[in-house]
Amino acid sequence: MTAASASAPAPAPLAGAQENPVLRERGQREVFCGLTGIMWLHRKIQDAFFLIVGSRTCAHLMQSAAGVMIFAEPRFATAIIEERDLAGMADANEELDRVAAQVLARRPDIKTLFLVGSCPSEVIKIDLSRAAARLNAAHAGVRVLNYSGSGIETTFTEGEDACLESLVPELPQDDSQEPSLLVVGALADVVEDQFTRLFEAMGIGPVRFLPARTSHDLPPVGPNTRYLLAQPFMGRTGAALDGRGAKRISAPFPMGAKGTEAWLRAAADVWNIDADRFETVVAAPRARAERALATHRADFTGRSVFFFPDSQLEIPLARFLYEELGAQLIEVGTPYLHRSHLDCELPRLPAGVQLSEGQHVDSQLDRCRAARPDLTVCGLGLANPLEAEGLSTKWAIELVFTPIHGFEQAGDLAELFTRPLRRRDLLRVG
Repeated sequence: MTAASASAPAPAPLAGAQENPVLRERGQREVFCGLTGIMWLHRKIQDAFFLIVGSRTCAHLMQSAAGVMIFAEPRFATAIIEERDLAGMADANEELDRVAAQVLARRPDIKTLFLVGSCPSEVIKIDLSRAAARLNAAHAGVRVLNYSGSGIETTFTEGEDACLESLVPELPQDDSQEPSLLVVGALADVVEDQFTRLFEAMGIGPVRFLPARTSHDLPPVGPNTRYLLAQPFMGRTGAALDGRGAKRISAPFPMGAKGTEAWLRAAADVWNIDADRFETVVAAPRARAERALATHRADFTGRSVFFFPDSQLEIPLARFLYEELGAQLIEVGTPYLHRSHLDCELPRLPAGVQLSEGQHVDSQLDRCRAARPDLTVCGLGLANPLEAEGLSTKWAIELVFTPIHGFEQAGDLAELFTRPLRRRDLLRVG
């Protein structure tokens, strides 16, 4: 098969939320910093190590975020800025080189070392790009890269975006005349395998993933690379891939039965896959997804939902709840609204929904309390206070850590939202 175009044919216009006015708010935020992306990245890239250059606060945050993984030796650590560094008694670059050498000596299996910047002013003064170049020269066989996970520059999932952006210049050049597909955004291995089987059954390929599972398997990229975003927070990575000549396939995100089918169909259209063949491949998994969703639809139809900005997953998740579970959307807040990457999601939202970009916690709390939604999707810092006020909440962070993409995970995704509603109903009966 050959690629017909850079993007799928434009769908028929929908009277959705793409023209809705967006409430842009700038104020106090209540989100994790980009360092927390290491929690899933260090599990995904199996031979990488993430060395945070930061304070004890950074180390405590990562230990708390790691949670149950404390029993295994993780592939991340914090090079802590100590009193000697602050007092100028030690050279920060020499200390960083020493700690990096200790890590690599202890973990000879590491093939890529990421230096991850944080927000203390002492860290900002360190040129981590020069440090990475210096360490690359000193440690043969190890690739050393750097990116920022600072809470000043990044929020929550933007850490993954910054990490993958740092990998794009390292991707081999692909000068093949045949098209290839690159799926962008970290996915659980089981989900990646499911998508690979579906693409192969349709005759789409070669299919590669960014991030790859190991450093020696970096996907090549070139002018005949077509890429599908699996995560909506890949703004900088997408721009970097565009700069390498790759072309994005416009599609919704693969969440739920309808979202996954549309995502797969976008690639199939680019590869000119016959409609009958496409239907043969997706029919069985789509039917399983629809059966799984049917068990949750009765619990959710007509329930109202309010999304606080947290992970940039909010708009695809809101589309899923509205389109596949019959939810009523009150407000959908997101840290950043990337209209280009959400061009297939926004038309599928209801025309009257309030979209908000950025955060002003007090104002959003006022609107949420006034609306009294059946379910509020928010960060950990807001969930407990809202629960104390009688509002049911869903921790947004769980939607990032849990496999939610694809047909086979559609029921699990729905259950993440219906579980708090069922719990509330049981407590009321009791």
